[in-house]
Amino acid sequence: MKRQFAAVAILVGATLLVQAQSLAVSKEASQPDAIHSYLQPLAKNHTIAGAVTLVSTRDHTIYLKSTGFRDLSAKDPMPANAMFWIASVSKPMTATALMMLVDEGKVNLDDPVEKYLPEFKGQMVDISQADPAHGAQGRAAAQATPQLVAANHPILVREILSHTSGLPFKSKAQPGALDLLPLKDSVRSFAAEPLTFQPNTNYSYSNEGLNTAARIIEVVSGIPYEQFMQERLFDPLGMKDTTFWPNAEQIRRLAQTYKLDPQTKDLVKVPIDQLTYPLDDRQHRYPMPAGGLFSTAEDVSKFCRMILNGGELNGKRYISRNALQDMTSRQNGGLGESSYGFGWSVSPKGFGHGGAYKNAMEINPSTGRILIFMVQQQGDWGTKEGNTMVSTLQRLADDAVTAHAAVSPVSKLVP
Repeated sequence: MKRQFAAVAILVGATLLVQAQSLAVSKEASQPDAIHSYLQPLAKNHTIAGAVTLVSTRDHTIYLKSTGFRDLSAKDPMPANAMFWIASVSKPMTATALMMLVDEGKVNLDDPVEKYLPEFKGQMVDISQADPAHGAQGRAAAQATPQLVAANHPILVREILSHTSGLPFKSKAQPGALDLLPLKDSVRSFAAEPLTFQPNTNYSYSNEGLNTAARIIEVVSGIPYEQFMQERLFDPLGMKDTTFWPNAEQIRRLAQTYKLDPQTKDLVKVPIDQLTYPLDDRQHRYPMPAGGLFSTAEDVSKFCRMILNGGELNGKRYISRNALQDMTSRQNGGLGESSYGFGWSVSPKGFGHGGAYKNAMEINPSTGRILIFMVQQQGDWGTKEGNTMVSTLQRLADDAVTAHAAVSPVSKLVP
């Protein structure tokens, strides 16, 4: 009798589960698509050529849709699995890889960088570049005669992760493109040049800092940085489309890059000016840890879901909760009127990072929301709506998560 009752209970529970799932799907399908309704006019008026937007909870993707065109002239619609150069969205991934080694006790955040990379010993500071009135860009362009003094302390690992080390944005020894030097050679050029301010006295966004962190990964792990990323992060997370070298099939899915033509006030196609072509050339192109990755919205969401779940996904832990807390809380002391952790921009609403060509990933822990916005646009937006696009999408994504929770009572009905 008990077995019969149990069987009936299971059958009823399964029926309710199916009914609840069907109800949730039908209700969600009937909800107006606020994100697409917002972006479609922006594609039509060429604020953007095309984009892919993804919204996820801690558990799964609840929204994934493309808008506009992958290639405007060819009228090739943007696919949901389009590849994008994610640029500085690479930084949190590189920082996460280094924090894995911190968790393992192989790197200490308070160690001098020179402990791992001896070429950084005896660094100097060019105080002629440290005038706050110049600002970060002005310092880089200043032509003042160098005035070198000794650094007040060796730059620390935590300072290269939080942009407070004084390392410039880019070495003068680097070629125009960011991918033409092996990582070892690039980092040696960083060490050979003076800092732009005394360590931990200012904030200046620096590709050099995250590239130096990646070189520490190589030295400590004993394997190339890109191999570490593949074996420890991308493969385990199932990020099959995340790479420094998109292959021929992935290049066919690559969203074309556009910029605003100041004369015609319309979008024109341009190459990725910070990288070298062909993009699949592994002989002459090298990984750029601070901003060289290509990926898809779905791949980036897998990384973000791991972060949102406290450094763990599908039963595998990648980083500790303590490491995650360090990464996603303010570590730069508010210097430069900014708020930056270790590889992440942080705000009262959460944390995230943008890329040079306007793509963005944003995580809101309080609502359990992930937003991935993929677009390839160089320079200024063509309309005033562009400047508020990401903040508007954040709000719409939060609304989507709230609506999803309201029409998904499945968990309450499972016996």
